[in-house]
Amino acid sequence: MAGAIDTLNSLARRVPIWSVYLLLALPIPWFFYQGLNGGLGRDPVKGLEHLYGLWALRLLIAGLIVTPLRRTLGLNLLRFRRAIGVMTFVYALAHLTVWAVLDVQTLSRVWADILKRPYITIGMAGFLCLIPLAATSNNWSLRKLGARWRKLHRLTYAAALLAALHFMWLAKGLQLEPLIYAGVILALLIYRLPFKRIRQRLSQGGVNWIRS
Repeated sequence: MAGAIDTLNSLARRVPIWSVYLLLALPIPWFFYQGLNGGLGRDPVKGLEHLYGLWALRLLIAGLIVTPLRRTLGLNLLRFRRAIGVMTFVYALAHLTVWAVLDVQTLSRVWADILKRPYITIGMAGFLCLIPLAATSNNWSLRKLGARWRKLHRLTYAAALLAALHFMWLAKGLQLEPLIYAGVILALLIYRLPFKRIRQRLSQGGVNWIRS
């Protein structure tokens, strides 16, 4: 197992970052082409909107899973996390653009839907969380913000929760697919909870209570 992980880490170090961007970007024009040529069913706009949103959600999960893979298996994919994060924003922007421009079509209706439909309000809130993440996903911002950069990028957690809730609310009734995505995101966020620190604080609190 360790040998296989070492091999994968060695291969990952050789992969150029630009190729990750290119690979993740390829489905965007392909899905659009399918929509133009009837490959997305009778409502290609809804189909395109769904695919872009689904890929944004998948990439959010991919970004969240990098840390558990490194901690549990030793598989180090950290150098790809920025590319995954940027492309998450690109897919979310494509999802939003298709909805606003091709589906709703008028600015007044876009604002009305954002204000009146809770699942759209939640989705927009998740997208707004992604904007500062995409804007600061560069070396200059990392140097400028210092330790604050990591704190800012915890907005990923909020974006993931809001995206999962948006997907669940969008689906009519309890459907398995949105629940699976929500469960995976919830598990990845729970994994990040500082259980060791919490146990230490509880232990210290218990000792202090006994002493008092």
